[in-house]
Amino acid sequence: NPFPDEKLREMTSLIAHRGPDDDGYFRNDWLSLGFRRLKIIDLSEKGHQPMFNSEKSHLIVFNGELYNYREIRKELVEDGYVFKSNSDTEVVLNSYIQWGAECLKKFIGMFAFIIADLRTKEVFIARDQLGIKPLFIFEDNQNIIFTSEIKALLPYTSLEPNYASFNEYLVFRSLPGERTMFKNVRSLAAGHYGQYNDGRLSISQYFNLADTLKPDDHLSFEEACEKT
Repeated sequence: NPFPDEKLREMTSLIAHRGPDDDGYFRNDWLSLGFRRLKIIDLSEKGHQPMFNSEKSHLIVFNGELYNYREIRKELVEDGYVFKSNSDTEVVLNSYIQWGAECLKKFIGMFAFIIADLRTKEVFIARDQLGIKPLFIFEDNQNIIFTSEIKALLPYTSLEPNYASFNEYLVFRSLPGERTMFKNVRSLAAGHYGQYNDGRLSISQYFNLADTLKPDDHLSFEEACEKT
């Protein structure tokens, strides 16, 4: 069933502090998007979200900043893409259309975003390599909800504490994995993306910090300490 419009707006209003400059909404029979915008790169209305691509086949909401968007945009223009804005949001959207999940390997920045293919009813979500920008997932027998803050779920559902997470939080002062402080709410882990189709959400990893380490066996312990 279509998600209630008043519920979507109430949920979005609870995270207005994340984006005080503008709000935007999209809603059809299977997808609802609400967005709060903080204007940083393209301050014009052309950077409004949710944002369509030129063919109106894909739609994005994007939280974050892509530091190398100019270089990627140049590559896309050479491949025939036409841009209507100067925003990094449009670069992220067209990058996904061009390269699919492989676009994540090109991105340098901090981000969490959702892209919907309105033709196939497929949804793609992603979080930056180090998990700087948050992305939470809630699922029941009616809907799958993605949000930047857990409290945006409160107009939709009641939340119960996940006591199993308390010790980990008290030790590390954060919860670095999928677990959160609330039952039935999980975090998309850093360096992961999700794909939703045919009623199923699958999660994959595209970046692992450990894979970037290059051990030097020739260093002594003292030399390694000095270098660090």
